[in-house]
Amino acid sequence: MVEVQGITKAGLWLLVNEQEFFLPFTLYPWFEQATVAQICAVETSRNKYLHWPEIDVDLELDCLKNPEKYPLVYRK
Repeated sequence: MVEVQGITKAGLWLLVNEQEFFLPFTLYPWFEQATVAQICAVETSRNKYLHWPEIDVDLELDCLKNPEKYPLVYRK
């Protein structure tokens, strides 16, 4: 289960299987220009991945749970 809990100027809050995550726009810039409807249209796949089909973004849940394992950072 995944649910968008809130969207602020700084980023978005997700609730995934009773675990809360904050995705700041500085680290996840794909969401900054997305509409609320596009952000809320998130799906889960096998409880391992999050997918936003309308903005073509996929995230592995493990990278949210263990960010130290994934040091790569998106740069504009």
